[in-house]
Amino acid sequence: MHQVVISGFLVSLLATTAGFGRTADANGPTCQVRADDANDVDLAIKSLQDKAAGLGSYQARVDYVTKQPLLESQARRRGVLHYAKSETRSDLRIEFQTLQQDEEPEERYVEQFLFDGVWLVIVNHQTQRVERRQLAEPNQPVDAFSLASKHMPVLGFSKIDDLRKQFDVALISEPNDPAGLQHLRLNVRPDSVYKEDYTQIDFWVDREIGLPAKIIAVTTEEDIHEIRLIDPKVNEGIDPKMFQVEVPRGFSVEVIPLERKQQEP
Repeated sequence: MHQVVISGFLVSLLATTAGFGRTADANGPTCQVRADDANDVDLAIKSLQDKAAGLGSYQARVDYVTKQPLLESQARRRGVLHYAKSETRSDLRIEFQTLQQDEEPEERYVEQFLFDGVWLVIVNHQTQRVERRQLAEPNQPVDAFSLASKHMPVLGFSKIDDLRKQFDVALISEPNDPAGLQHLRLNVRPDSVYKEDYTQIDFWVDREIGLPAKIIAVTTEEDIHEIRLIDPKVNEGIDPKMFQVEVPRGFSVEVIPLERKQQEP
């Protein structure tokens, strides 16, 4: 997965927690699709939208697992996430600190992703390389959630009608689902803009705080992405220095300007 996609994928989860496990088959004996009408789904999404509207800052520890069943391979990355939004801008910082491949010992592996609405900066401490990728015009900054929505639906920030055009959305009841979480399943429609990327995405919403608490996404290549955001802190404020980019001495820097469409003569 390209690094920009990783960043977008994680941002779209902004407030995730709970355990791992592949999503159960909706037709299997251990999973039941609730017979609620469409209004129940709409109410669940509306609750997310209400919470998202009041989100000023968010921080949490990240536990991100990528499974590739066809290759019998798994990678686990741990780190921290910080997000802050004001009336004029938003800032995101995701810093991975460790990497574990399959059953190998967990090793220190530092990689940082910072996005200020215009520039996505990726600092890789292993390769001693910095990539500065422009994603928007300086006078037209993009919120981190808008960046994420190019790669994955953002519950709470996507319109209900838009979600229904791209997915069949249902409330799910599984025996292992914690009582405090509400489970929504998004099955990708054949004509969806996401049809080349995902087949199914499951969200678990924390009923108490009204924000997503877990996500599992299955790609068209049968890879499984599982993310937890642990010990979330909502609207407690974040020091602006957290989003400052510091390029370590000796690191190479590559600048990739925004791709602009050429105007027709």
